[in-house]
Amino acid sequence: MPTVWVPAPWRDKLTGGAAQVEVSGETVRQVIEALEAEYPGFRQRIIDAEQDRVRADIAVSVDGEISAEGLRRKVSAASEVHFLPAMSGG
Repeated sequence: MPTVWVPAPWRDKLTGGAAQVEVSGETVRQVIEALEAEYPGFRQRIIDAEQDRVRADIAVSVDGEISAEGLRRKVSAASEVHFLPAMSGG
């Protein structure tokens, strides 16, 4: 199963403090749906519901590569998935 690295600001609220979790899925969309089923609240942090795509302030990295494929990006059972929220401040 793909391993998802959970951004630090989301850990306490969504995964009980876990920095990484494993969920099933063969695409980024399926991984997000599996996360939502197990840890409610993930989807709204990642998906722009009106556009049905990854929010503009979130980058998705699969196996160290940020791709423009968005939700269609394929993942394997050995993949590492990172959701990277935009940093604020200066």
